Amino acid sequence: MIMINRYRLADPLSPYRALVRHFNLIMQLARRDVSDRYRGSLMGLFWSFVNPLVMLLIYTFVFGVIFKARWSAQLGGHFAFALVLFSGLNINSLFAECANRAPTLIISNTNFVKKVVFPLEILSWSVVGAALFHLLISTIALLVIAIFVNGFIPWTVVFLPLIVAVFLPFVAGTVWLLASFGVFLRDLKQAIGIITTALMFLAPILYPKELVPPQYRDLLYLNPLTVIVEASQDVLIWGKPPMWSYLALYALASGLFAWASFVWFQRTRKGFADVL
Repeated sequence: MIMINRYRLADPLSPYRALVRHFNLIMQLARRDVSDRYRGSLMGLFWSFVNPLVMLLIYTFVFGVIFKARWSAQLGGHFAFALVLFSGLNINSLFAECANRAPTLIISNTNFVKKVVFPLEILSWSVVGAALFHLLISTIALLVIAIFVNGFIPWTVVFLPLIVAVFLPFVAGTVWLLASFGVFLRDLKQAIGIITTALMFLAPILYPKELVPPQYRDLLYLNPLTVIVEASQDVLIWGKPPMWSYLALYALASGLFAWASFVWFQRTRKGFADVL
């Protein structure tokens, strides 16, 4: 029988105790994940740099050239629009990568499920770690482009790690929740792809929120990406600190969600072996 009492589930810090306790193993799994993804390809890890740039060019051409979209009257030009677009897409890519992998996370690691001593809960953190690597590469690309377009990088970029840190508990919680449900609901994988795409279009990533009719504008904040996307744009593009009140509320909600999802995962994991 798999023991689930290795953590005090009543402790809101239990998800992070798992991260600290198994940090070295998590890093090994994340590195293996990244290397396996590009193993055998001619350009290897360079694809992690090429992929976001290609998508950026496509979105910029469609929205900036064909639809002639502009983020604001003060921010003109296709390259300036691309920077704003890139800052939001990076956040969306981090979430989408983790969420889309989550429903099959346990199913694709059945060998770990059979091992009573293996801490299954760290698979979520390893997925997040691999996604963080891609976010790092994309952010470096964005900053390099910003130097060429604007001639400088705003000092507020120092707040980006804090914004990402606030976001990560929500992402990890999403993975725990979907990974658990994915064992019992095999159709979940198909639905998640639709949901992540919808969340991208319902966040101010491809357009400023001012374009949304006022009566619907506040509804954007029901999207878990909105606060983080806006904070990322603030520090990377507009050169101003994030809205601390929004970020503080998000941190609280993100932490509670991660805790609840972690408890759910630990409570349901005893049935994984029976289903698989």
